[in-house]
Amino acid sequence: MKRYHLYIEGIVQGVGFRWYAQRIGKKTGVNGWVKNLFDGRVEIVVEGDEERLERFLQELKEGYLGENIRKIEKFEEEYTGEFKNFEIRF
Repeated sequence: MKRYHLYIEGIVQGVGFRWYAQRIGKKTGVNGWVKNLFDGRVEIVVEGDEERLERFLQELKEGYLGENIRKIEKFEEEYTGEFKNFEIRF
C-alpha cells in the first residue's frame, strides 16, 4: 500500500476538477481527499495499492479535464490507512 501527495497545476479551479478527481478516485477504488489551494493549484492526498494509484493518475491525466493539467508534482509518503473514502475538502 502506498500514499501519494499530489499538487496539480493548470486550469484546475472553477471547472469541476475536484468532483472529477473524486469520481476517478471512487472509480479506481482509492481513498483520500482533494481540495483547492489559494494559489490556484489543487492538492490531492490519495492512498491505495500501487496499481490503483497509477490507474488513478492515468485517468486523471487522460480524462476530459486532463487537458487542463499543466503539471503534477508527486510525493510519495508513508501509507497510513486513515481514509475510508475519497472526499472533497473545502
